[in-house]
Amino acid sequence: MGDPVSTPTDVQIPTHTLAVVAHAAGDLRVDTVPVAVPLPSEALIAVAYGGICGSDLHYWQHGAAGESVLQAPMRLGHEVVGTVITAAADGTGPAAGTPVAVHPATPGAGDGSPFPADRPNLSPGCSYLGSAARFPHTEGAFGSHVALPSRMLRPLPNGLSLRDAALVEPASVAWHAVSRAGAVAGRRVLVIGAGPIGSLIVAVLKRAGAAEIIAVDMHERPLAAALTLGATQTLRATDAAAIASVNADVVFESSGSSRGLASAVRGARRGGRVVMVGLLPTGEQPALISLAITRELDLVGSFRFNDEIDEVLAALADGSLVVEPVITHEFAAADALEAFAVARDASASGKVLLRF
Repeated sequence: MGDPVSTPTDVQIPTHTLAVVAHAAGDLRVDTVPVAVPLPSEALIAVAYGGICGSDLHYWQHGAAGESVLQAPMRLGHEVVGTVITAAADGTGPAAGTPVAVHPATPGAGDGSPFPADRPNLSPGCSYLGSAARFPHTEGAFGSHVALPSRMLRPLPNGLSLRDAALVEPASVAWHAVSRAGAVAGRRVLVIGAGPIGSLIVAVLKRAGAAEIIAVDMHERPLAAALTLGATQTLRATDAAAIASVNADVVFESSGSSRGLASAVRGARRGGRVVMVGLLPTGEQPALISLAITRELDLVGSFRFNDEIDEVLAALADGSLVVEPVITHEFAAADALEAFAVARDASASGKVLLRF
């Protein structure tokens, strides 16, 4: 990992770190890369855990995640938590020794296309850790030590451990998705796809007071996890008749497939709302638009999140949001290739963590 060097605060850090890098479709490597010297507005973070996201899997398997296409090797990872080793030199952000979660987005004006000022996740120049949406790509944070802008850092509430906070980023995606549905208390809700994001949506819905939560998936393991997290009923994705008979007030499509979107449209009641969370591949997709029109369904997109991460941290700390059952595996960072292979198998794994 390289010989350690002294920082101005006499903290010993390595000169190099292992990094998980997608080089091209089907080409994932654990490389040794230099530890970046932080800019004045950046803190150096010792990463404790990193969660493997569906987008990380897409970059590895397909060389693209939705509209973001890999054009050069890119370090993966945006679901990370750790401890501040050296604080930002400009005096911003948490002090050294502070355990932190990371908000991986950097809003930006981009080409100047208009967007709602209160929804910076939609800003045309927004970048994200470990994202190929822009070129040069935005490098990710899968490494033992990473330099990150201090504005990305959120101190953990007292009593919340780094491992318990490891799901704060995907839980924030789920929290944002539920907010896009409007009021869910007392309502009947259908969740298509019970992978990590779908399961976290179930957990957020339970906290928000949904009366019925019906989870749908192809596999038994995620359905069992959904029941643990608050689902009141589960259905197999192959049971089209049962899904169509749900007549849900709100449906969340979190499978990221056109078949899942079709199930979502069929499972919604007339006048219902479908929140599209799963990221479908780029390009045209088949969709039951005629049925959506004649049922007057609201089709709503949900993309990343904004400041919901602060609410999620508070809910994790006070115990009102329970997410731990979503985690199924933990691997040392050096075993990232094995970890990604396990994470790819939705029948056997939920959220897979890398331990740095």
